[in-house]
Amino acid sequence: MAETVQPDRDRDRDRRDRERQRKMLLAKQRQQKMVLAAGCIQAWWRGLLVRRTLLVAALRAWMIQCWWRTVLQRKRQQRRLKLLRLYVVQEQAAVKVQSWVRMCRCRQCYCQICDTVCVFQPHKDTPPFQSSDFLQVQYGVPPKQPEFHIEIVSV
Repeated sequence: MAETVQPDRDRDRDRRDRERQRKMLLAKQRQQKMVLAAGCIQAWWRGLLVRRTLLVAALRAWMIQCWWRTVLQRKRQQRRLKLLRLYVVQEQAAVKVQSWVRMCRCRQCYCQICDTVCVFQPHKDTPPFQSSDFLQVQYGVPPKQPEFHIEIVSV
């Protein structure tokens, strides 16, 4: 009987060893699954951090670009206003020169008419001219007042 007890013990020991190995294998597989899951979670977290960092960098770059566009827009606006002021000054100067030239021409015409009238003013005892056409044809003095054409340029 001692012989029959020995193989039962060996079988029980073998069965326990197999059971222990199976549990260890299951524990090892669970450990590998947990390591894989932890690796996936860590990869997801690192990707999230990288994406967040890239988003912050992109937002900062966008803010700098907006600021630079604003600076350029202000510079363009200031340049445009400067050119506009220069244009207005030039136009006003041109209008003043034009008005001065017109005034000089009118004054010259007026003085010429006054001189002509003074020269051709008949004495009291001389007979008057037959018509006013005589003055126009011979001396080119218009009987009417000179015409003025004034152009007003608004800026």
